[in-house]
Amino acid sequence: MTRTWILPMLLVLCGSLVSTGLLFSGNPGEAAALLLVFVLLAGLNSPLIFPRSIGALEAQRRSAVDGRPVVFWRPGCKYCVRLRIRLGRNARRLHWVNIWRDPAAAAAVMAANNGNETVPTVVVAGQPHTNPDPGWVREQFSPSP
Repeated sequence: MTRTWILPMLLVLCGSLVSTGLLFSGNPGEAAALLLVFVLLAGLNSPLIFPRSIGALEAQRRSAVDGRPVVFWRPGCKYCVRLRIRLGRNARRLHWVNIWRDPAAAAAVMAANNGNETVPTVVVAGQPHTNPDPGWVREQFSPSP
């Protein structure tokens, strides 16, 4: 759990240090803007924005049972963030797999993308789709009320 917070905490720490330097040099506006940028980057890379990741094998097993898509993603990917944000609350209904934490997931993504770790790769009914439109992904499952 604490490992997933390392990058966000480092971003906040670095932003705080740089902002403090700007503040002491007499640039409070720049300091505040820069700190805000670092905090937003930390939030985008935190576990708060992505649902809890599971392993590739577990995700495939669950998908076979409930028919929901599996999303292979990695931290720092702007396309993964776009997909997550555009799916909104429904994103939690999908099975999210972090390819940097699961070698089997990375291998599955590379097999689907000619040896590249291109994410997000969404697997629907056993078929991989690389960087699909979020609207299309939303159509692939029927959200519950």
